[in-house]
Amino acid sequence: MHITSFRSRLLSVASALSLWAAGSAMAATPDITVKASLDSATLEMGRKTAIHVEVFGTINASDSSATAIELNIPDSLKSALEVSAITDPEVSDLGNGRARILRDIIIQGFDSGVYTLPPVLYLTPDSAFPSNETVLKVYPVAVDSLKSIHDYADVVAPNRQILDYLPDWMARYWWWILIALVVIGAGAYIWWRKKQGASIIPATPVKKENPVDAALRLLGELREEKLCQRGEEKLYYTRLTDILRIYLRDRFGINAMEMTSTQIRRALRDNEATRMSTDLMSRILEMADFVKFAKVRPLPDDNIAAMNQAVKFIDDTRPAPEPETPAENVADATTAKSSDNSPKAPKS
Repeated sequence: MHITSFRSRLLSVASALSLWAAGSAMAATPDITVKASLDSATLEMGRKTAIHVEVFGTINASDSSATAIELNIPDSLKSALEVSAITDPEVSDLGNGRARILRDIIIQGFDSGVYTLPPVLYLTPDSAFPSNETVLKVYPVAVDSLKSIHDYADVVAPNRQILDYLPDWMARYWWWILIALVVIGAGAYIWWRKKQGASIIPATPVKKENPVDAALRLLGELREEKLCQRGEEKLYYTRLTDILRIYLRDRFGINAMEMTSTQIRRALRDNEATRMSTDLMSRILEMADFVKFAKVRPLPDDNIAAMNQAVKFIDDTRPAPEPETPAENVADATTAKSSDNSPKAPKS
C-alpha cells in the first residue's frame, strides 16, 4: 500500500518536471518567421536574379549579429546555380522586441533546367529558422540557326606600317638614306640654278615708284582704255577715284581707301599741303558719287573734266623740287674752298 502510493507520487513529480521543462523550452524559443520569394521565377542562362528574404519576429534590432542568413546549394546543383552575392540587411524596429529584416540573395544560373532551391536559413546563436522552398526555371539562350557558331576567332591582320614593306637594310638605315636624299636634292637645285644663270643671292629689290609718277601713269592708262566711250562710266569713275585714294595714302599718309567722300574732304582741308586743292577733289568725288550711287549718266565733257581735274590735283600737290645750285656757283665755291685750304705765306 505504501509502496504503491510512493510510486504514484514519484510519477506525479516527474510529470510535473517534464511539463515545466517543455514549457520553459517553448518560452525560450523565439517567435520568428522566414519568407523567401524569387524576383523572377524564370531566368535566362548566364543571367542573375534575386531571392528576397524577409525575417519577421522576436529579434534584437540593435544586435548586428542577428541578421545572418544562409543558402546552402547542394553539390548536385552547384554546377548549374551559384550564389553571387548577399546584400546588406535592412532592419526595421517594430517595437516590443520585434523587428523585420530584409535581405536579397543574388544567384546566377549556368545551365538550363527547373531547380527546387533549398530553404533560406535565418541563423541565431541557438538555432536556425528555415524559409519556404522556391522553384527557379533556367532556360537556354536563343541562338540564331542561320548564323554559324565557332569556338575560335578569325585571323586578325597585323597593323602594318610603311617600314614593314621596306627591305631590312632600308628600314635599318632609313635615317641616313633620308639625309643623303636631302643633300643630293640640295646639290641638284644649286646646279640647276647655276645652269639657268640665276643667282642664288636674292636680287636687290627694285626701287618703288614715287606716288606722283605712279598716279599719273595709272591715269594715262585709264584714259587710253576709253571706258566712257563704251558706256562703262561707273567703272571709269570707280577706278579714277581709287587711283586718287591710293595717291593720297602713299603721298600724304591719308587712309582714303577706308574713308567716305565727306571724310576725304575733311582730311584734305586739315592738311596744309592739300588745302588749296580741296575743291578739285570735291568736284571729282561729287561726280563719282552721282554716277556710282545715283546712276547718273554724265556728259562726255564731264568725263574729260574729271580726268583733267585729277591730273591737275596731282600736279598741284606734287612735292616742290629741290633748288639746284648753278654750275658757276659750284665752281666758285670749289675754288674758294681750295684757296682757303692752301698754305698762306708768313707775315713779315
